[in-house]
Amino acid sequence: MAALQTENLVRRYGALLVTDNVSLDIRSGELHALIGPNGAGKTTLINQLSGELRSNAGRIHFDGQEITSAPVHQRARSGLLRSYQITSIFEEFTVLENAALAAVGTSLNAWRFWRPMLDDSRARAAAEEAVEVAGLTAFAETVAGELAYGQRRQLELAMTLAAKPKFLLLDEPMAGMSAKESAAVTELLRGLKRRYTILLVEHDMDAVFALADRISVLVYGRVIFTGTADEIRAHPEVRAVYLGEETD
Repeated sequence: MAALQTENLVRRYGALLVTDNVSLDIRSGELHALIGPNGAGKTTLINQLSGELRSNAGRIHFDGQEITSAPVHQRARSGLLRSYQITSIFEEFTVLENAALAAVGTSLNAWRFWRPMLDDSRARAAAEEAVEVAGLTAFAETVAGELAYGQRRQLELAMTLAAKPKFLLLDEPMAGMSAKESAAVTELLRGLKRRYTILLVEHDMDAVFALADRISVLVYGRVIFTGTADEIRAHPEVRAVYLGEETD
């Protein structure tokens, strides 16, 4: 059964067609990667799935329900959560407080801000678990503004996990990282496989080929092929337009 399914999603900006009848079928428990050259429409598609952009046409189904018109907060509370290309954290809060804020923010009691976040036992437990999974337990009491870049990206992932997702939309989690940092995040994502269904947008092809169960290739807003890593490597059109290889 598909955890998330899109049917002919379209997003236009005037005459510019950014996503062109995109149909995806992401299976429950899989890590599905979305690759493509710059300007292919990957982030636009993620924004459509998360609810930050309305689609001009098409449908989205998540967890057995149609969510095409659902707002961002409703999708988040149903378990569809995303991270961003650019880190978005609260630098004056500690690592644990950032994660707790994310946990509180997706609960039904999200507006009870007169209570200290860490006094909410459920939010604290979710935050502590997420910080541990993200490999930041040693930095739990560190102010987020003091973290290194790679640790900030880990914190953003911890914040996403603290909100108790069913499905993770990860938009270039390794952007701007060193090779060492990317390797660490690859191992972190490997540990998340099967615990969550994941759609990963990423330019690091070593990470994509190491992690993905299936890969969809987006070119000029259209999915040209979906397959395993081996099928992607062997596909002549993919090699030509994305991997930069000439074909006979």
